Amino acid sequence: MGGRQAMAERPGGTCLATLPTGRKIVIPPGGCTGWHFHRVRLDAVVLAGTLTRVLHDRTVEVHTAGTTFVEPAGIHHIHLGHNLGTEPVVLHVTPALPVGTPFAIATPAPPGVTPAVCGQHTP
Repeated sequence: MGGRQAMAERPGGTCLATLPTGRKIVIPPGGCTGWHFHRVRLDAVVLAGTLTRVLHDRTVEVHTAGTTFVEPAGIHHIHLGHNLGTEPVVLHVTPALPVGTPFAIATPAPPGVTPAVCGQHTP
């Protein structure tokens, strides 16, 4: 997975790499992100739970704990994520965002898709 690494200087002038910058996302059981897109590529690891994603072309992808996925950048990659399970979905995401940039941009559902699809898609 991509992501920036920070370097921490140790006494004596040596440097150590730290974990890639990222964000923890938690989606509770029954929760939904709503339709959105990202301005930059996003790399994700599912740490717990099962995430169901609905993509712009109505494709449904299911990601279980321990799997990774990439969300491409741009308005042509509208998607939503929801948790159809009984335990929280926990994600670690690594976006390459400049400071102050919004993480996601809310948007209407893509053409031909019902706006209220959260919870209606099953694998």
